[in-house]
Amino acid sequence: MLHDTPHGHKHLGAWLTNFPFMTPWVRRLLAANALMYLASQVYPVLFYRLLLIPAMIPVRPWTLVTYMFLHDRSGFAHILFNMLALYFFGSRVEQRLGSRHFILLYLISGITGGLLSLVFTPRAPIIGASGAVFGVSFAFAYFWPRDRIYIWGVLPIEARWLVILTAGIAIFGGFTGAQSGIAHFAHLGGYVGAWFYLWWVGRRATAGRRAWQSKVSAPAGTVDSRRIDTIDVSRIHPVNRDEVNRILDKIRTSGLDSLTNEERTFLSHFAGPASPSDVPRVQ
Repeated sequence: MLHDTPHGHKHLGAWLTNFPFMTPWVRRLLAANALMYLASQVYPVLFYRLLLIPAMIPVRPWTLVTYMFLHDRSGFAHILFNMLALYFFGSRVEQRLGSRHFILLYLISGITGGLLSLVFTPRAPIIGASGAVFGVSFAFAYFWPRDRIYIWGVLPIEARWLVILTAGIAIFGGFTGAQSGIAHFAHLGGYVGAWFYLWWVGRRATAGRRAWQSKVSAPAGTVDSRRIDTIDVSRIHPVNRDEVNRILDKIRTSGLDSLTNEERTFLSHFAGPASPSDVPRVQ
């Protein structure tokens, strides 16, 4: 059986004192994992019904989520390192992203870890939160790439290099079979899911700004200043009439030069063409 072991032993010394509390979802996830660990000890059948066998996802789809809350029943180290990593990385990431985005990042990272395992190790049973925790650590490195993390409390390494190093280890271990018993592709899938989710969140956040920039930089329509007064607002469809009135009011109060490119283009559809005797059109 494969179980994923993250870099949970890394100790965040410098900034830990600034975050003595746990954020809401970090607290809930720690509690959920602890409860599931105890439940799996008392009811072993629950453990086997909730672990992930990637090839069986079509008939056991819930295991793409439930496997994240199971840990090695034979010892305490697996869950301990995972929960330490979640505690050290998670609260700061949740503060930065917000609770809703944090839990989505966590779940998506774990799910993509399972899906990538489906491609490369479809029949190997997988348990553990490390795919999700790797996603959280990726987000930490994404936002604070130069923050130092102390391995075993002694060896300093910047967060960005830690992600690169652990990704390299996972690639090497996954394709060579080194460190058997570790779900390397679940770790890599966690990184992939976190990268994709952060890219999507960033794209949504900048969508409004990109739309505004495209409007401002769009080629302006031409409006003849001498023909504006000839626009017959009563003949304009009601859908457009209010906007035309608003632009005409703006011209009367602030002048033609105050129009944006979008407003010039819009009004040009209703203004009549210029005659040869008219003044040059305003661009």
